[in-house]
Amino acid sequence: MKKVYIETYGCQMNEYDTELVKTILGKEEDYQFIDSPDEAEIILLNTCSVRDNANRKVFNRIHQIKQKRNGDKVLIGILGCMATNFRQQLLKDPHLPIDFIAGPDSYKRLPQLIRRVETTGEKSFDVTLSEFETYSDVYPTREGGVNAWIAVMRGCDNFCTFCVVPYTRGRERSRDPENVVAEVRRLAEEGFRQVTLLGQNVNSYNYQGKDFAYLLERVSEVDGIERIRFTSPHPKDFPDSLLRVIAENPKVCRQIHLPLQAGNDRILALMNRTYTRAEFLKLVEKIRRLMPDVVLTTDIIVGFPTETDEEFEDTVRVVETVQFDSAFIFKYSERPKTIAARKYPDDVQDEVKTERIVRLNEIQKKISYQKNCAHVGEVHEVLIEQEFTKKSPNHFQGRNEGNKIVIFPRGDYRKGQFVRVKILEATPHALRGEVVEVLEK
Repeated sequence: MKKVYIETYGCQMNEYDTELVKTILGKEEDYQFIDSPDEAEIILLNTCSVRDNANRKVFNRIHQIKQKRNGDKVLIGILGCMATNFRQQLLKDPHLPIDFIAGPDSYKRLPQLIRRVETTGEKSFDVTLSEFETYSDVYPTREGGVNAWIAVMRGCDNFCTFCVVPYTRGRERSRDPENVVAEVRRLAEEGFRQVTLLGQNVNSYNYQGKDFAYLLERVSEVDGIERIRFTSPHPKDFPDSLLRVIAENPKVCRQIHLPLQAGNDRILALMNRTYTRAEFLKLVEKIRRLMPDVVLTTDIIVGFPTETDEEFEDTVRVVETVQFDSAFIFKYSERPKTIAARKYPDDVQDEVKTERIVRLNEIQKKISYQKNCAHVGEVHEVLIEQEFTKKSPNHFQGRNEGNKIVIFPRGDYRKGQFVRVKILEATPHALRGEVVEVLEK
């Protein structure tokens, strides 16, 4: 029984893929997964390639492992998006001790890839992108918890010019809704109270005419699952039918992640986002008209090629207009093989990108604080996720429907339980309060 250690980088989809790998190797092939790399015979790095910083982390980690395990007999494998995007460098660089790589659609081939290395001593790889693979026949190996990730579709057809995902994860394909519902039922039987439906562009889900609104309704019918979330959507795929499900179905959380990316029409066109600033704002207006209490979050890229100061100010104005509850803000990072890398020079100076990201983060921090302060005095239904927080062992942590962190003094509660918490304090990143009622759910 080979001992395997796996590290996961990047998005929730990678977390889910790691759970798939643990089933493929740990249950179907009898490998043993361990919690430390020190005694592992096989080390897997499940990687992200969306931003340059993620790539640097992985390359640095490979060298750390090599130095720490120098002379040890250990196989190192790279999984995920970097395997697809950096195949040549990973396999041919003599300074990288890589033994095998597998792309996101090739995890079922991992046992053969490992055996080939062990048998021949030569590096092996499979980075084939599939038009059909959804891993619907593999039940992920999850650790017990409150929330479970479920990939309901894979790949992306949007081809935003800055994004490498269509090249590393292939084209869109959706799972049979019956298969998804069966997985959700099993999760409910295992004690999970919340599921988060995943896709690179999750609300473009479509299986033989069944759309994402239909899938949400079907999942909500599963007894035992009390909350349903989804990520990441695209602003182009929010028909009225989907918005009505979010607004009216009590199990679907009124929290929407709505990636803006930029607030200037010229930059949005260069990004191939397929909507204008006005269309984005109109969608926000429609969402808030249906759900005044909705929590909106977003993604923003600063310093996209040729972005001027005035065009950046357009993004600032949209942020100030929409008043997002929170935002993930990043510097533009040129990705190999993307349209932007081929067509647009990365001509915004790094110091300018830094100035913009610092300014926008400060603006968003103030907005987030004001938004959270407005909750003081309210009573929120909270799903307990942790029986203590890292900063204080005397407090529990959970999340409200809007996915905001709520911290409260520990008591005779348990993870996975619902409590009602009166909010007493707020910071830009969390709410604090006291339990006023324990809910039997």
